[in-house]
Amino acid sequence: MAAAPPARDRAPETVGRRVRALREERGMSLSTLARLAGVGKATLSGLENGTRNPTLETLYAITAQLGVPLTAVLSEPAAAPTVTGAAVTATLLEVFTDTDATYELYRMRVAPGPGQLSPAHQPGVTEHITVFAGVLRAGPLDAPLTAAAGEHLRWTSDVPHSYAAVGDEEVRASLLLRYPRR
Repeated sequence: MAAAPPARDRAPETVGRRVRALREERGMSLSTLARLAGVGKATLSGLENGTRNPTLETLYAITAQLGVPLTAVLSEPAAAPTVTGAAVTATLLEVFTDTDATYELYRMRVAPGPGQLSPAHQPGVTEHITVFAGVLRAGPLDAPLTAAAGEHLRWTSDVPHSYAAVGDEEVRASLLLRYPRR
């Protein structure tokens, strides 16, 4: 798969500062976080120093190991940050919290062509996708699900999972991630 385009609409310095602060709060070394997230130490160092603009896949791998939702490292929700991966472009619309969980609501597009692999989120995270246009194949690598316009998918995403448009039409959907509170 070709390298993913860089994530957009957030200052790399801000993301880097937030990743470093979260890592340090947990008493985790740069090497440990890089190893657990499956990213290069130089990549993580560049991200923390604001010299690298990470992909969606990299941010999800890092935040999963830190035990936080993606929005913990992105700019404020009012800025409507957009992140781009190998096939998925997602724009944060809102963050909700209640006593049991934090929710992130995204407008999502999945380009036709090669799909996108997403690393496991922290334990108990679920994804809920409603498809508005196109046909989407998404879910755990060993049991992907398929939904057409007007249909809904749900799975526990604490395992590696993927997203792919079926056919030549771009998928337009909403994505709701539910992060249980620990």
